[in-house]
Amino acid sequence: MQTSKQDLEKIIHDNLDGTGYELITLEISPENEILVEVDSLKGTDVDFCAELNRKLVEYLDGKNEPDYSLEVGSVSIVAPFKTKMQYEKHLGHPVEVKSERLKVKGQLVSVDEETFSVDVEEKAKVKNEKGKVKIERKIQTYTFRYDEVEYCKYDLKF
Repeated sequence: MQTSKQDLEKIIHDNLDGTGYELITLEISPENEILVEVDSLKGTDVDFCAELNRKLVEYLDGKNEPDYSLEVGSVSIVAPFKTKMQYEKHLGHPVEVKSERLKVKGQLVSVDEETFSVDVEEKAKVKNEKGKVKIERKIQTYTFRYDEVEYCKYDLKF
């Protein structure tokens, strides 16, 4: 009998309680492939993931779980944010946001319970009195509700 997602969530939350880590993703495929992704404001420690993996294996083996595959790890740096904590973790960092109304790249500058804001540098060509064109730069702040964005993710630059 396959372990329920709710049972695994409870075990994971019990093991994350008080650690500063948060469950970001828990997926169980029809083939019993289990994916657990965690994150924290300080990043994700490999040893912590290994320990959580051991505890989950202990639990699953104790329940005589049929053949399963278990992967415990951190969230991909380029994966869209799923929790408010991930937004808080990336305050001050470059992000890409796509909503129904626009797509922007800028710096994540604020996060609250219902919205987040991104400062975007916009450039405009302006002619001066001598007819010369110069580039003016200004910062435009865009505020989004979490439920209106298709995604917000770290804007990895090389």
